[in-house]
Amino acid sequence: MGFYARHIGPRFVSCLCGMEGITAEREKVVPQASGVVLEIGIGPGLNLPLYDPARVIRVIGVDPMAEFLNLGRERRRHSPVPLEVIRAPAEALPLADGIIDTAVITYTLCSVEDPAQALREVRRVLKPDGRVLFLEHGLSSDAGVATWQHRLNPIWRRLAVGCNLTRPVQQLLDEAGFTIRRIEHYYLDGAPRPVGFLCQGVAQAA
Repeated sequence: MGFYARHIGPRFVSCLCGMEGITAEREKVVPQASGVVLEIGIGPGLNLPLYDPARVIRVIGVDPMAEFLNLGRERRRHSPVPLEVIRAPAEALPLADGIIDTAVITYTLCSVEDPAQALREVRRVLKPDGRVLFLEHGLSSDAGVATWQHRLNPIWRRLAVGCNLTRPVQQLLDEAGFTIRRIEHYYLDGAPRPVGFLCQGVAQAA
């Protein structure tokens, strides 16, 4: 891993993901979490201030990248809910089956190495009535935008430390066996369309 990927890229991505417009989208999703919560790709901890301590028993945050976790030390110190952080890939969660009430996945499926396997792991650790709260950017349903996403993806992936513009979020959830209870597709206000196509909603393990 080069200097950019270790020191510059994570800060660049953290700044992007912490922008006011994106934070406003997180505020629609994260406070819905309840019980024992699994957050995939907790990284710099941008969701931590948004958890409702009256609803959440504890958060288990998983992330494989020390470079991103290092950026979240201060937020973890001030977490409003009990927190456990595990350095591990989403594709191989070191957790028992059926222990999670809510999985929170925000701006993460874009960068995991194998999103299909990561979602299978999430489904494994969820309780039978467990929920997934998701807020992701991904492949646009607009053919013209999607064409630009495919063109830009090799450059964006290097710039944003493994982030992809072309992940089909709804398809991935469907193929992992989730039942989608609510889903919205829309563009983030003020963002270029190739990077601003969002998919937000709720899915269940069964």
